[in-house]
Amino acid sequence: EVQVKESGGGSVQPGGSLRLSCEGSGYTYSSYCMGWFRQVSGKEREGVASITSDGRIATADSVKGRFTISTGSAKNTLYLQMNRLKPKDTAMYYCAVGPLGVESATLSPLYCLRPGNYGEDDWGKGTLVTVSS
Repeated sequence: EVQVKESGGGSVQPGGSLRLSCEGSGYTYSSYCMGWFRQVSGKEREGVASITSDGRIATADSVKGRFTISTGSAKNTLYLQMNRLKPKDTAMYYCAVGPLGVESATLSPLYCLRPGNYGEDDWGKGTLVTVSS
């Protein structure tokens, strides 16, 4: 059974930093996407940053220069370092890990940034980030 679990959310003042962590288990994908997404109540889920199994990164324009995605030494661990947080970054943040039917190198890294390209079972339950003074 595939499991994805996020941690590290919390409340922070504008300009502050947080580091989110995600751990995936129960899979042995050789070609896959991993990504961070966020959703505000009443709005669609949006891609924040993603990485392919061959290490290529895509980052949303809204967070470029402030957020950094990375993997741990164990490839099933994903991080999101969030700096210079703004109130508009307030959202539930989700991690997703999804298999690819082709070699990841054949796809644009933007493919992994689209929430619709992940299956229903690829998602964690989310961690809440609140940025407020």
